[in-house]
Amino acid sequence: MCDLPFSFTLSHPMVIMKKILCLALNPAIDISSDTDVVRHTHKTRTHNQQQFPGGGGINVARVIKTLGGQCELAFLSGGATGQLLEAMLEPLAIGTRAFPIHDPVRVAYAVHETSTNLEYRFVPEGPLVTEAELEPVLRMVAASDADYVVASGSLPRGAPDDTYVRLAQAAKARGARFFLDTSGPALAAALTSAQVFLVKPSLGEFEAMVGQKLDHQTVGPVAQDFVRRGAAEFIAVTLGADGAILVSADKIVRLPAIQVPVNSATGAGDSFVAGIVWSLAEGHGIEDAFHFGQASGAAAVMTAGTELCRREDVFRLYATTRG
Repeated sequence: MCDLPFSFTLSHPMVIMKKILCLALNPAIDISSDTDVVRHTHKTRTHNQQQFPGGGGINVARVIKTLGGQCELAFLSGGATGQLLEAMLEPLAIGTRAFPIHDPVRVAYAVHETSTNLEYRFVPEGPLVTEAELEPVLRMVAASDADYVVASGSLPRGAPDDTYVRLAQAAKARGARFFLDTSGPALAAALTSAQVFLVKPSLGEFEAMVGQKLDHQTVGPVAQDFVRRGAAEFIAVTLGADGAILVSADKIVRLPAIQVPVNSATGAGDSFVAGIVWSLAEGHGIEDAFHFGQASGAAAVMTAGTELCRREDVFRLYATTRG
């Protein structure tokens, strides 16, 4: 394991660590494996199977724990796959609270084709949930003493588009900062009225939401317009090979992509969010946290399947990029 960069010593005698609550409304059991060639019709024999508890909020919690932080995790759980998910989370020593639903938790599958180095990802839409099943989560967020609430992932079927808006409002009402990583109508609803602290779409997700083609130059001013209208204090947009940008009302910060060997894109965005939140919780400023999130996301693509990032890779990449 590498030494930590000086500016990221884990001792902060004057800083009280912030409490973090992660939300996973559409969790998954993530399975990944390798094969030489993916073939239609015929059986595709795979090897090197791995399985991890997954879905946005769970991935964020896993990375925060990997980085040395502490957090609570609240998630929806149903069916036999829900029981398996809960069992998979136990060894991770993350404080968890499962909210029961009727339908089973989804199972996602990724296959790495070794002959081409391409990855095929199969992501089910997930269970159908009711308002009655979502309501206890809303009450829990309203009563939580967490300083940071992180919601990451798609909404399950049946959840209203404004579900994250209501969760953000419940968090904000008691002074917590709300972080959001989602897409589609849920993202559009949040950027209309949620007033979140930070929202992190990918470029493709942001383009789909605004209904126009953007690039690494034009996305900043468009995102800044949302910030100035009060949609969020910060918007961080991941740009793939073009890096990432962090937008506030008066500043646009651009970071180039960190060049690393690419093994899997699974969980890179969640790792990015987790790195930002962990860094802020440790008492660092938003731009330092942005750099740390970039390092966390880059570290995630270095690992195979759904492993997410390794702590030593994150700190090494952060130290390299911060000079």
